[in-house]
Amino acid sequence: MKHKCPICKVETDSAVHADFPFCSERCRERDLGNWASEKYVVSDPIFDEEEITGDKRKTILLDLDEPNDSKH
Repeated sequence: MKHKCPICKVETDSAVHADFPFCSERCRERDLGNWASEKYVVSDPIFDEEEITGDKRKTILLDLDEPNDSKH
């Protein structure tokens, strides 16, 4: 599989580079350092957490004691 190194943009190949998708151990460690220094972050939630705690919250109860119940 061919890909470009996310750090230096050099072409990499999974059959050739042991550090794939990075081209080298240096780029792999640099990427790890970016995560450690919080240069990269996971995006914000797609929903507002305060909306979840509101009164409109619903609970669904499942009765799984009889999974082959023909009444439902």
